[in-house]
Amino acid sequence: MRTALGAVLLASSLSVAPAAPATEPQLSIELVEIPAGRFVMGSPAGERGRAADEIAHQVRVAHAFLLGRHEVTQQEWRTVTGESPSHFTDCGPGCPVENVNYFEITAFLKTLNDGDRRLRYRLPTEAEWEYACRAGTTTPFATGANLTTDQANYNGTFPYPGFPSGLYREHPTPAGTFPPNAWGVADMHGNVWEWTSDWYGPYNPGPATDPRGPASGDKKVIRGGSWYFDAASARCALRYTHSPQDRGFSLGFRVAADRLAQ
Repeated sequence: MRTALGAVLLASSLSVAPAAPATEPQLSIELVEIPAGRFVMGSPAGERGRAADEIAHQVRVAHAFLLGRHEVTQQEWRTVTGESPSHFTDCGPGCPVENVNYFEITAFLKTLNDGDRRLRYRLPTEAEWEYACRAGTTTPFATGANLTTDQANYNGTFPYPGFPSGLYREHPTPAGTFPPNAWGVADMHGNVWEWTSDWYGPYNPGPATDPRGPASGDKKVIRGGSWYFDAASARCALRYTHSPQDRGFSLGFRVAADRLAQ
């Protein structure tokens, strides 16, 4: 098992960079192409903050897909739905939309799909989310062994264990405030939690191709941490959940998309 995991770690580190971004036509959402590849999903036993459900296992992402460069913003949400559900409306139109539940996001994505015949919009799977967050890295964060509040928006009062504290901004920050990861995707760590499409369930410990979680469940997986949570919650491997009807002032999303055959 150790040898196999090591081989996949090497394959992950050698993944090619994504192609140039695409643009969603209705809202001009930038979409970054995430290449197919392999990685180790989950975390090693010694990672600080690790939870028991982060069992390390090999995952193959069989096909390239598109992912929003940024979390969906308040302005983008309002343009599609005509509504402003966010708690932090004074943050500005470029801040991520929050306080939206899974069902409302499903309706938002349907509207996008009704207006575009080139792409099919959806939420990323949990595996796709972690793969894009890691961007070829194998450390707790895409930034390495630590994540500072100069690199992401989280509650710096509670830094990653062994590292100094940082800022606690007490609110989301606009898209593009922090540098993107090596694959050009920003705010995968912190800012707002992000819904995925997967129902929560235990990982299969063996290798998997394009895993999608259980067929049904009570809670959906959310990823990435937020401005309100500690650094450890923003780790690439951290799994958190909410019931699909839940809303929160630090809970948002980003779009994924697949190209349709013409």
